[in-house]
Amino acid sequence: MSSTGRAGRPKASSRETLAEAACELFLERGYDGTSVADITQRAGVSRSSFFNYFTSKSDVLWSGIDERIEQALDSFQALGDGAGGDAAREILVRIVRGFEPDPLALALRNATAMGLREELVRDTGLRHARLSSGIADAAIASGIDVIRADILGSAHATAVLSSLRVWAEQGAGRGTPETVLLDALGTIHDLPWGV
Repeated sequence: MSSTGRAGRPKASSRETLAEAACELFLERGYDGTSVADITQRAGVSRSSFFNYFTSKSDVLWSGIDERIEQALDSFQALGDGAGGDAAREILVRIVRGFEPDPLALALRNATAMGLREELVRDTGLRHARLSSGIADAAIASGIDVIRADILGSAHATAVLSSLRVWAEQGAGRGTPETVLLDALGTIHDLPWGV
């Protein structure tokens, strides 16, 4: 990897360079065997540059999907009492639409080699809880009782996160996460959105 052009000024692609360096190191040394200092040294940027883009090693993997989940949560909140199954599914599909292979996809596909299985389970759980809660809140706002809303939230959040994992494990060249998600959402037909 090349270093920065000027001292103190990282390349315009520092985020991508850091993510690439992190993934290489996770494959070589494992997740636990890689420090932030190792990543910045491999990427040729300063430690402060790392923290301009990421809050932790884990954030390197999740930042792309986290942005999409945050947008989805904003969209669910904006629905107000007008939430319905079609609107909810469209918001969820936007999370994965156009999703390109990224550090998360690489980590999901190579979880064992990177020593990331436990980390991914824990971090997936955090994203699942956030997304599930946002979906459930939208369902409640539309008049669905709390238990049914919680079940809908959990089922739909599971469909999104499981679809990304399955897509990544199959290899990014074998379809799109959107197609996998649409199939997954079809399995929730026994939990109709309506009352």
